[in-house]
Amino acid sequence: MLEHDRPVTRAWVLHPDLKSDQNRRDAVPALEEAVALAAALPDLQVVGSDVVRLPRIHPGMLFGSGKIEELKSAFHDAEVELVLIDGPVTPVQQRNLEKAWGVKLLDRTGLILEIFSDRARTSEGVLQVEMAALSYQRTRLVRAWTHLERQRGGLGFVGGPGETQIEADRRAIDEQLGRLRKQLAKVVKTRELHRASRKKVPFPIVALVGYTNAGKSTLFNRLTGADVMAKDMLFATLDPTMRKIILPAGDEVIMSDTVGFISDLPTELVAAFRATLEEVLDADLIVHVRDISHPQTEEQAQDVMAILQSLGVAEEAPVIEVWNKIDLIDGDARDAMLTQAARRDDLFAISAVTGEGLDALLTDIPNRLKAPRTEEVLHLDFSDGRKRAWLFEQGVVTDEAQDDSGTQLTVFWTQLQKDRYEKL
Repeated sequence: MLEHDRPVTRAWVLHPDLKSDQNRRDAVPALEEAVALAAALPDLQVVGSDVVRLPRIHPGMLFGSGKIEELKSAFHDAEVELVLIDGPVTPVQQRNLEKAWGVKLLDRTGLILEIFSDRARTSEGVLQVEMAALSYQRTRLVRAWTHLERQRGGLGFVGGPGETQIEADRRAIDEQLGRLRKQLAKVVKTRELHRASRKKVPFPIVALVGYTNAGKSTLFNRLTGADVMAKDMLFATLDPTMRKIILPAGDEVIMSDTVGFISDLPTELVAAFRATLEEVLDADLIVHVRDISHPQTEEQAQDVMAILQSLGVAEEAPVIEVWNKIDLIDGDARDAMLTQAARRDDLFAISAVTGEGLDALLTDIPNRLKAPRTEEVLHLDFSDGRKRAWLFEQGVVTDEAQDDSGTQLTVFWTQLQKDRYEKL
């Protein structure tokens, strides 16, 4: 992890561009994103960056010997203390490169973990970051120290005969992860209770989702009058924030701002932050905010939709698209975007900074939330108390009758509510 005892750490960012990788991203925008990631940490100063073309990966060192020497010279001249590699680096490669260059090294996963650690504010966010960091650290345990020879066996609770230091370290991490999971389970239970209490309030939930730095928090602040951290940097928002707002027509909704998505999100963080995205699972409407001025906006949108689909969200709640930062587009390109937005009923071109286009968006939201409803009669066994309670919490029961076999409920509900009921 980064050393925080210095005011500023001089860093250099490298993006390896592997020719044989069919799924690789365009190198220049990828490097720019990696530099922006580094800039999201307040105690880092990026003094240089490079795309490194790779014909193949060298298993022990990642790069070839000539490139390593060339970079070593550049790092020495720039007094670099930290090298950030925008991609995966094995523990052995990390150790060898740190030794060759005489600097500290972080890969993409380590950098994103640092940012999340710096940003997390809620107890759930802090616990999730800690768990993700431990999971990452567990994979970095390599035979890099002299004390890894076979140890003399001790008592059962400190390791059996012949336990190595790696095994002891791994077991200590696993024990700590177990403790954190128990703490997180309590926090998540509390959040579930809060969500359940919100469900009793008949206000629909509108969730803002999008690629990191798309402008979600700026839009959230403008709509709700809140003061969520909104800066032109990646991962400015890590903890979900919810506020009730009144739309122009008088409808009341709960607006939710969520963590920004990013391509190649480390698997440790996908798992750890799933609970953070659970707010989206409860949404009645998803507003996908895109930075339409970004050169990679299409690729970013695909990354977001892929994550939503993996969560099972996209099939349930309706999704509308918001092209944000339209104020940064000029001339014919701007006219074409406004024309395209006018032709589609699920697309809005806006500027969260200037307020342009927001009236049309806010006028449309209530129409999306008033989904068609159908009437059905359900038969519940007396043991189905949880289902009955859920239906009443949703406010969809119009009639109830009982007989010897159970309860007959007449419900008037949307397809979304029906889908959720069937998953209970």
